[in-house]
Amino acid sequence: MRVFVYEYLTALGVGAAPADPLHGMFREGAAMRAAVVADFAALPGCEVVTLDGVSEADEPAAVAAHAGAADWSLVIAPEFDGVLTTRCRWVLDVGGRLLGPDLGAVELASDKFALAEHWRERGIPTPATTDREPTPCEAFPVVWKPRDGCGSTATFLLRDRFELAAARAAVAAGEYAGPMVLQEFVPGVAASVAFLCGPAGNVALPAAAQHLSDDGRFRYVGGEIPLPGELAERAARLATRAVNCVPGLRGYVGVDLILGEARDVAVEINPRLTTSYVGLRALARSNPADALLRAAAGDPPARLDWHDGAVHFSTDGSVARSTSQA
Repeated sequence: MRVFVYEYLTALGVGAAPADPLHGMFREGAAMRAAVVADFAALPGCEVVTLDGVSEADEPAAVAAHAGAADWSLVIAPEFDGVLTTRCRWVLDVGGRLLGPDLGAVELASDKFALAEHWRERGIPTPATTDREPTPCEAFPVVWKPRDGCGSTATFLLRDRFELAAARAAVAAGEYAGPMVLQEFVPGVAASVAFLCGPAGNVALPAAAQHLSDDGRFRYVGGEIPLPGELAERAARLATRAVNCVPGLRGYVGVDLILGEARDVAVEINPRLTTSYVGLRALARSNPADALLRAAAGDPPARLDWHDGAVHFSTDGSVARSTSQA
């Protein structure tokens, strides 16, 4: 079996320079790619192919060539500017098989406004979301962020009209040029739940706490797995509802949540591998890539066994365990 693992930033070298604004995303992409490539390579009879050092002009043909010769193609890419959708389409155009959601699910999950509407219509609690511009008369605090963003680019917690003015200046200066959404701010514990999805069902993996910057920009710096008991149960319950009402999800997907003081809300779906994979593989007693392949192929959902203790992970791929793994 051959698996093609495509990761956008490392394939093109986008953000590779430490001074580049996208360097943090580059390190995150490199960490995800290294982890999943190692796990696929450890499976008997599995050949793993990656893409490195390709030019933007040559990228479509290179992706098509690898995807056409592979049994599965795992696409890891940011949602902004249609990057993830486009690369998934390149795989499908040559008859490749995505080890991930179908194109419709990728497009829905990549559009934060459309996903919020989809959830609202199906009774999934999610922050109130609109595509209008914020005004100085908002019921602050609110969140203003890209409609298709990734990596907390141009994401702002606006606590008053003065912060709105500063955020507008940052956007006008070129931090982001696409459509934005305005969202209700729900305070609480930032969490995520990853799933292995397939025709036979969706399996929730242990819920993770998300560590975010406290500067009002919601920058993701890593996490801890698992969440403690009651929080984990709340996260899994809501995330399962949020995933089950989105058709076409397959492979590894992540759901971001806020576990609030008054209510829990689903915030978004990442229709691709997420950084939590780095922590989950360290917590797992068996190879999660094997379970990922089985789920995507339609085999009965695999339930992984987990070590005791907790795992702390960072966006650069570093992992620390809080106790010995018995």
